[in-house]
Order: sequence, then structure tokens, then C-alpha cells
Amino acid sequence: MRPTFIDLFSGAGGMSLGFEQAGFDPVAAVEIDPIHATVHEFNFPHCATIPRSVTEVSGEELLSLPALNGSSPDVVIGGAPCQGFSLIGQRALDDPRNSLVKDFVRIVRDTQARYFVFENVKGLTVGKHKRFLDEIVEEFRLIGYELQLPWKVLNARDYGVPQDRQRLILIGARVGETLPDYPEVQSVGPSCGDALSDLPDAEEFDELLHNDSVRASYRDTLTSDYAREMRCISNDAWHFGYVRDWDSTSITSSLRTKHTDISRRRFRETEEGAVEPISRFFKLPRSGVSNTLRAGTDSARGAFTSPRPIHYEFDRCVTVREMARLHGFPDWFRFHVTKWHGARQIGNAVPPPLARAVASQLIGAMGVVPNRPKKTICQGEQSLIELNMAQAASYFGIDVPIGKRDRKSGAKKRNQSEIEEGRMIAERRIA
Repeated sequence: MRPTFIDLFSGAGGMSLGFEQAGFDPVAAVEIDPIHATVHEFNFPHCATIPRSVTEVSGEELLSLPALNGSSPDVVIGGAPCQGFSLIGQRALDDPRNSLVKDFVRIVRDTQARYFVFENVKGLTVGKHKRFLDEIVEEFRLIGYELQLPWKVLNARDYGVPQDRQRLILIGARVGETLPDYPEVQSVGPSCGDALSDLPDAEEFDELLHNDSVRASYRDTLTSDYAREMRCISNDAWHFGYVRDWDSTSITSSLRTKHTDISRRRFRETEEGAVEPISRFFKLPRSGVSNTLRAGTDSARGAFTSPRPIHYEFDRCVTVREMARLHGFPDWFRFHVTKWHGARQIGNAVPPPLARAVASQLIGAMGVVPNRPKKTICQGEQSLIELNMAQAASYFGIDVPIGKRDRKSGAKKRNQSEIEEGRMIAERRIA
């Protein structure tokens, strides 16, 4: 029997994947964005997807899931958005903008999870924000949880990820449980060259101007140990996660970007590890690590995509698949077919190897010997990662939670044919 976890604010599933690879089984993923939720369902079809705000989800509902059948989950994980800060005489946790943090605490309390892992931005640990962090720690203590203190900010590059990415990690255990330690730093990690050198250049394929995948061969002579793991060439590459039935002959999430000749010249003239002065894009160093990959903003705030770094070898920005490699997502893991949503899903995610390192500490504290499951999982329907917002909402039978704006009038609109398509996909799933 594998230990279980619930992923709140799951996004596409970076933490979900890391915990599964450490030997846990995902029970539920709660995610308000229906496009992220459909991508999570595609990659984790053995997990219940709850496409709602955490505010609307109760502990009782989660405990009633068949996989738990009234039992407490072993772990609740997630990274709640933190936006408000204390005024004089007030607690930051009482700020309405921080209600999602209180909901995370509430669900840990109401499900009586044995452990929790709360992740957030490094900025929460400095200046006035630290007062908010102290309040969160105290809130967990009040509901009967010990925390591993002092808390730590972990950098993904220290845990097998070719990216400089720092995240606050809070680890807590219900009183009476063994409190896990933070994972030890790894001495040597992969470089950008290790991550990308075996992938073919997307610009060799005209199909990738219109589609996000193509049948193509890897550049095998340049394959590093890290790339071999991303390609799942050996059984060890799956760690303690479920093997997926996937098409390893296709390169996915590789839709091309059209750059002007002027942009390409600027990219070419920029030194590795430097920032191109006009676009402010960072050029990857083949022997170093990537800068932090960011998500950009959602449609309600203007739909801005954060800049993708420049490839160290080719005069272009990296593809979504190359971003995934820099984040520690294996090649079987799929993202939304558009560059915007795909990049957002990666930029919002905790790198799976970092999550796996933390999860392995919990496995050890629980006294569980992880095992490799014999079951192979088939991924979901391809259509799940192609849906637009209206279709994804219709698939789950919910209203669109994020405003879709007409570029001319700014008015919200919903296309009935798109909604019907989402319903048809949902009916096929039920059938």
C-alpha cells in the first residue's frame, strides 16, 4: 500500500509528479484553472481532479473520495498564493487576499493529514513578509503540527535541476509523527547542455510551425545521463512512479516561434550567460544553469508571457519542451499545446526533482520502503491538452472562472460550439 497525498493549487502537476516518483499515490488535485486541470488529468488519470477553488473544497469532501474512504491522507501539499501583508495591529492572515493560505491550513486540519508541505516564493522570508511567514508557522502549531525549523529556502539547482530556482519549503508533521529533515544538497547537477544537447532543433521541422509535436530522432551521440533520464531510457528513470504508456518516437511541446532576422542577429551576438539588451532575454550557458523560468500572467491580467531564454546553440528562444527539460519534467509529460499555456504551466510548477527530494524525506520519516509499481498507466485523451478555456470549463461542467476578453470590445464572451465540444469530450470520458 503506497502512502497518499492531496495536491492543492496543483497546476499541471510538478509537485504531484515529484511525490509520485518518491513513492506516493496522488489522491486528488485541486486546481481552479480548468486548462491546468485538464492537463493534470491527462498526465495523472489515476488521480481525482477537482476543478474548483480550494475555498470551495471541504475536508469532508476530500475524505469521502474512494481512494481515501474516510481515512486521512498521508500528506497535503501545495503552494497557496500570498498577496496581502500586515498593517499596524493586523495579522496578514486576516487580509482577504491571503484567504487561500488559511484554506490550506483548514484542509490540513480538517483532513488530519499526517504531514504537509507548503511551498512559496523566497520573498516570503524577507522584510515585512517574514512577519506573515511567522503567522503561518504559528497557525500550523495551533492546529497541532510541528514544523521543521528553521524553515529553508531550497534551490532546485541543488537537487538535480539545471535551473537557478529558489523556493521556500515548509515541512510539518502532526504531533506524534516523526518530523522529516530537509534533503541534503547534491554536490554536482546537470547543465543546460546536459538538458538540451540531445534534442533536435525544432526549426528543422516545418510541422512545428502549426503543431506542437513531430516524429523525430534524438541526437543520440550527445545524450547525457540527465537526458537519458528525461527520455526514460532505463527503469531507474521512472524512480518509484508509474510507468506511462507513451509514444517515445515523437518530440512534443515543441511549437516553433517565428523570430525576425534582426532578433536572430541580436540573439546570436549575445554571449552565453548574458542578457540580450533589447529583449532582455537571458541566453543559456551550455555549461551552466538556466535563470528562473517564470509563468507570466493569466488572461484576467492581460495574458503576458514571461520571456523564454535564448538557446545557447540556436538563434531562437527555447521551446516549451526545452523549458520542461530545464525544469526536470520528463519527455512523456505533456503540457497544453499552445506556447502560452505550456510555458505558464512550467513556470508555475515546482520542479519535479526538487519535489521528489522533499517527498523522499517524508517517505523516510514515515518508515516506508518505496516500491516500483507494476501497473503501467495510459495517459488521457490528446484532446484534453488542446482545449481552450471555454472547452475545458465545459469538460468539467463548470463556468469559466477566468475572464476571456474580446480584443476589440473587452467584453467577455463564450463560444457555444467550443462549449459543446468540451461536453462531448466529457461524455466520452464517462462512457
